[in-house]
Amino acid sequence: MMEYRRIWKPGGTYFFTVVLADRHTRLLVCNIDYLRQAFRQAKIALPFRLEAAVVLPDHLHCIWTLPEGDADYPCRWQHIKASFSKKLPKATARSASKVAKRERGIWQRRYWEHLIRDEHDLHRHLDYLHYNPVKHGLVAHVSDWPYSSFHRYVERGFYAADWGDEPEAFDAGE
Repeated sequence: MMEYRRIWKPGGTYFFTVVLADRHTRLLVCNIDYLRQAFRQAKIALPFRLEAAVVLPDHLHCIWTLPEGDADYPCRWQHIKASFSKKLPKATARSASKVAKRERGIWQRRYWEHLIRDEHDLHRHLDYLHYNPVKHGLVAHVSDWPYSSFHRYVERGFYAADWGDEPEAFDAGE
């Protein structure tokens, strides 16, 4: 049986998907300022470079580059999740398991991480991340979603403002 191992690359660039426990909520976009604050606090405590991000109602995608010699992204996610969760009103009921693990039950315990291998892989993940609000039917145009680094990438000339408007131009990472 093959053993699962994380790929740890100090100073690596990683793509992440982090999801709320309740997939039918708008908690992240309704509390976007708390989430931004949690990221800022984590970057001060445990530095990393946020390359790109998109925040949807119930999940987020982002790409980080860690400092040279550092591969501890789990600690950073723990910091972000805890900081965000502490800002929200306490839920009334929690399972014994959540209490024992000091969890609020807001986030799924696990998240998806992927080590970016090369420039092509980075561009594929940037496209996937930025197109995600359209893929989920939240907006008709990538540029219409306010909680995305897409706007910063347009300002820098990486994307045209109407990128993603032609369905055949992008296959949404499928």
